[in-house]
Amino acid sequence: QVQLVESGGGLVQPGGSLRLSCAASGSIFSINAMGWYRQAPGKQRELVAAITSGGSTNYADSVKGRFTISRDNAKNTVYMQMNSLKPEDTAVDYCNAESGPRGMDYWGNGTLVTVST
Repeated sequence: QVQLVESGGGLVQPGGSLRLSCAASGSIFSINAMGWYRQAPGKQRELVAAITSGGSTNYADSVKGRFTISRDNAKNTVYMQMNSLKPEDTAVDYCNAESGPRGMDYWGNGTLVTVST
């Protein structure tokens, strides 16, 4: 089993910044890709950003240029720096990890990001 724990969510004003962290622990064989998904009330869960162990990244068009994903492979931790936040970014952000030779998915419990005055 792999456990994922997110941190760093909170309340920020439009234009502000937050940094999210996600640490993986447990019976880790290997982790290839890690990423962040988010879900706003009444909306579908969507991919925000993802990164492979080799450093390749992928971003949703809505956050490209504002968010930056990174990882520390030795610590099995992924980060997401979020700048120029907009009210539309308000959502619960979930950490995801693909682990093992079968590519099994693991999910964290989420951290709430609220962008409001």
